Amino acid sequence: MTVKSMYIQFNTRGNCDIIDISGQVAASIQESGVKDGIVTLFTPSSTSALTTIEYEPGCLSDLKRAFDELVDPRREYAHNAAWGDGNGHSHLRAALLKASLTVPLVGGRMTLGTWQQIVYLDFDNRPRRREVVVQIMGD
Repeated sequence: MTVKSMYIQFNTRGNCDIIDISGQVAASIQESGVKDGIVTLFTPSSTSALTTIEYEPGCLSDLKRAFDELVDPRREYAHNAAWGDGNGHSHLRAALLKASLTVPLVGGRMTLGTWQQIVYLDFDNRPRRREVVVQIMGD
């Protein structure tokens, strides 16, 4: 079994910025040479998350609205009182989705559905330089 570890880096705008990273992940898989196995993605950040969604304006708008309704950034958060950085809501949003995602690989391709893309969500309250760890395992 082969194990390849790579990194994807990019800049975000923060404030629930949603970035489609499917193409970058696919390029990493192709570079690895692994045909059958899994790709695991991980964001080493406590204010961002990974998931899948249909990457189209309506879905993205609905997702952002859902997070505003579930975890309103205007509320008072104990984290903000402790650290004064105003991003308490960011940590809660990230915890709801989680920091990793695994997708099976068959024939060198991710087994994503037709309308399913891998997205990175930056919940922090400011622009950031972000990184995703891409670990590909298989044959």
